[in-house]
Amino acid sequence: MGPVLAGVLQLLALIAALALAYIPLGTYMARVYSSDKHWRVEKWVYKGIGANPDTEMTWSAYLRGVLAFSAVGVLFLYLLMRLQGILPGSLGFSSVDPAQSFNTAVSFVTNTNWQSYYGEQTMGHVVQTAGLAVQNFVSAAVGMAVAVALVRGFARSRTGELGNFWSDLVRGTLRILVPAAAIAAIVLVACGVIQNFSGIHEVGQFMGGSQQWNGGAVASQEAIKEIGTNGGGYFNANSAHPFENPTPFTNLFEIFLILVIPFALTRTFGVMVGSVKQGYAILATMATIWLGFVALMMWTEFAHHGPALQAADGAYEGKEVRFGVGASSIFAVSTTLTSTGAVDSFHSSFTGLGGGITMLGMMLGEIAPGGVGSGLYGMLVMAVIAVFIAGLMVGRTPEYLGKKIGTREIKLAACYILITPALVLVFTAVSMALPTPPHSMLNAGAHGFSEVLYAFTSASNNNGSAFAGLNANTDWFNTMTGLAMLLGRFLPMVFVLALAGSLAEQKPVPVTAGTLRTEKPLFTGLLVGAIVIITGLTYFPALALGPLAEGLAS
Repeated sequence: MGPVLAGVLQLLALIAALALAYIPLGTYMARVYSSDKHWRVEKWVYKGIGANPDTEMTWSAYLRGVLAFSAVGVLFLYLLMRLQGILPGSLGFSSVDPAQSFNTAVSFVTNTNWQSYYGEQTMGHVVQTAGLAVQNFVSAAVGMAVAVALVRGFARSRTGELGNFWSDLVRGTLRILVPAAAIAAIVLVACGVIQNFSGIHEVGQFMGGSQQWNGGAVASQEAIKEIGTNGGGYFNANSAHPFENPTPFTNLFEIFLILVIPFALTRTFGVMVGSVKQGYAILATMATIWLGFVALMMWTEFAHHGPALQAADGAYEGKEVRFGVGASSIFAVSTTLTSTGAVDSFHSSFTGLGGGITMLGMMLGEIAPGGVGSGLYGMLVMAVIAVFIAGLMVGRTPEYLGKKIGTREIKLAACYILITPALVLVFTAVSMALPTPPHSMLNAGAHGFSEVLYAFTSASNNNGSAFAGLNANTDWFNTMTGLAMLLGRFLPMVFVLALAGSLAEQKPVPVTAGTLRTEKPLFTGLLVGAIVIITGLTYFPALALGPLAEGLAS
């Protein structure tokens, strides 16, 4: 079997698995967020945190809950890393320095999981399990809660109430993420991923020195790392490490975990707004972009010019031979079109255009299918923009799901789509203009610029993957990427929740002959076009200086 055919067959198997999970999982999540009953364990949690899960919240109260919970998470994780040296189970590792502690705490709380450290040489068992793994669950649940709040904004009318943040947070964690991660962890252990609390031990002598490895609760963290679209690995090699991802089957299974909830949330959206066809329209948009990117990535990595690449049947540099070019291409696209950031190959070693595709996936806003929650609310904001564009074309007040898109709504949507590009481009420009930050680049020229552009694209979009080659463990990059992650996570949430509140206050608009049918393929095409054009106009100059220049020159 040729490598191209192997990649296509894996893609088809992945699509089939996602299709089987789509309806049951999406419908189940809709029931979770619509239920008025609380599990006993959930009542214990509410009592412990002093929250009343039955109190409805306005968008501002919901936002205060999001910000307060996240602030406490940053503080707790920061202190845990600063105190690591005196904690049991630290494996002898010292406390993490302040700048890196700040960066890592922000990274995991914002669902970015950017890592400027070697996991197996920096973090002990306590920090990994009680700190990082916990944030993998709750940061994902926060994103899902915000998405559900926006969906309620479309579904409700004549009210400013969007549900209860604490209830949505706890239910998303205990009813969806925990059971899904438990099942996934069992599968991973059965397939060879390690799960233990062993200490550091030597595994052999190499070139006059010894190589040391430590164990860890890798399978359980790997499961939520992927299913919560987190991406922070136990080891520096991330999902390219055989302890995290030992076989081609686990590789395909991990891609499935990355995509299953973001795609299924479109079904949840359709059920909650009372029209599953609307969910299918959003799903079709996401799937079209994802499949298009996978096809482009496979083409660039299999068909690149050069005798060495052609003799090897693909660009194998930076890729695990046990996975191959096809599976690595699917993984790279899936992890950058979501907010996962996990890698089973190193994006810096992709062809010039292939590296550009990974960047463009993040620049789209990670909405195809995006992170858990963040992908859905990002796509719905883009749908609002697309409806507005359609309204301008025909001279009619735009409507979406029975809600008028007026001045307030379009301003909030515009702020949402502008904030992340502003962060990416400003932070990149400042880093390239100052004398010291460019010293962190391993390469000069277009590839070196791509390293910096990728870093701030990843941080601002809460992705977390790295282009490799860039030494990000400096005070400048730890601080600046930390700020980019904070602003890139919470400023968009402000606009999303404000939009949800504005929509929920409206009364529904009756459907007429002039209403744009947003469940039809025509709207799907309009939405895809709006996403690609808006992103292209925003980022094309920066891409031209980096991956496009490199790709065209090679």
